[in-house]
Amino acid sequence: MEIISENVMFLLFCFLSSCFLIIFTTARFRRSSYQPATLPPGPPRLPIIGNIHQVGRNPHRTFADLSKTYGPIMSLKLGRLNSVVIASPEAARVVLRTHDQILSGRKSTNSIRSINHHEVSVAWLPSSSGRWRLLRKLSVSLMFSPQRIETTKALRMKKVQELVKFVSESSEREEAVNISRASFTTALNIISNILFSVDLGSYDSKISNGFQETVTAVMVAVGKPDLANFFPFLGFLDLQSNRKNMKGCTERLFRLFRGFMDAKIALRNESTDDVSDIDFLDSLLALTQGVEPELDNSEIEHLLLDMFAAGTDTNSTNVEWAMAELLKNPKTMAKAQAEIEHVIGENGVVEESDISELPYLQAVIKETFRLHPALPLLLPRETETDVEILGFMVPKDSQVLVNVWAIGRDPNVWENPTQFEPERFLGKEIDVKGRDYELTPFGAGRRICPGLPLAVKTVSLMIASLLYSFEWKLPNGIIPEDLDMDETFGITLHKTKPLHAIPVKKRTIN
Repeated sequence: MEIISENVMFLLFCFLSSCFLIIFTTARFRRSSYQPATLPPGPPRLPIIGNIHQVGRNPHRTFADLSKTYGPIMSLKLGRLNSVVIASPEAARVVLRTHDQILSGRKSTNSIRSINHHEVSVAWLPSSSGRWRLLRKLSVSLMFSPQRIETTKALRMKKVQELVKFVSESSEREEAVNISRASFTTALNIISNILFSVDLGSYDSKISNGFQETVTAVMVAVGKPDLANFFPFLGFLDLQSNRKNMKGCTERLFRLFRGFMDAKIALRNESTDDVSDIDFLDSLLALTQGVEPELDNSEIEHLLLDMFAAGTDTNSTNVEWAMAELLKNPKTMAKAQAEIEHVIGENGVVEESDISELPYLQAVIKETFRLHPALPLLLPRETETDVEILGFMVPKDSQVLVNVWAIGRDPNVWENPTQFEPERFLGKEIDVKGRDYELTPFGAGRRICPGLPLAVKTVSLMIASLLYSFEWKLPNGIIPEDLDMDETFGITLHKTKPLHAIPVKKRTIN
């Protein structure tokens, strides 16, 4: 979900369609069964555009500011779209737990609809759909179950050690490392091996296969400003080229997926041997066989798109933000490194099993999730019926956004909310598993991210390994206080300027 802020778009829209919308919205208002007093409070609305003019390029921040005036459940009119923004743990609990079933629909965007992804995606299908239940079940059992995560532990370890080796080589050359690109390459190779049993990423900047750019472009197309999200009848005009960009990026990924599918089918047809070591794609292709196959190839392509995007961009974003905060807070970094060295020893290697013995590192990661949730508004939910939230009536078909970014910085919930202080989590049972509504970066309820266990393990192992093997400093004489922490809003919340840091090797790396 994104918000239009460019005045030229408002003027263009008003010129093209004001008469039509005045007639339509007037008739709709007369048919409405709701009195304004029953709706959640919100800022005054302009004719036709509603509240679009009040929010800019960082809606999570604007919504947080507006919620200070209008409360933890706030109503906005974004063109034709009724929107409700949630900005407190109490309100989030009602949405994500009390009324989870009623509020578990999805409000898809124009770009998502352009490739019909909303009809076959585990992320965007309504949870009442039988296909959603099947795809969710397959995702969990074949990729995110405890048994499957344990099976792929050695793979994650190998790929993170390849990251450490690359950083070590950069250290020997005294070169700064692009943390965003390096962590994305690692996350990409972990996911591509789980899905296809191959590496798709390269640390060599001279060998760019464009996967990071393509995946990032998909996420941008989903979240980029689009008038059609608020005035659906404008969709065919594709005024922001989101449909065109989305189709181009996803078609490149689909071609890649089809290549792997064709190769595996051909190999299976040529071989009579039983294959015991199978990957995610092998398991999915097996479900296309038989008289009544459970999946078709198109559904597999879209499921792979979900896994591919969610498992790369968000994980690398989390690693980059954590490293940025640690570089900005050298004492915190030193404390985390001291803990890791105490547990691992002088010449060891960080293992996933060590993470449970590193409470301060875990607190660093939770603090990163609090200040920099990868999805600041989660994915937009949709009310399937009229529903009451904290005494206010939210009409059917409304978009509901949980502003986890605002909740994570709420002074009524957190002391010194804008400061990076991992100590706040020490000795407390707060986690990110969807039970503590002041910290839900992965969502909660039936829509909680199924990849949560894998994401936490991947991010923790990468950060711990980078801190254990290297000291880090900022390039070009930048002091920690001056590190640029600007963010760019999309479906994921990226650091505007990629983080570059110089590693200094602390020990021999094999």
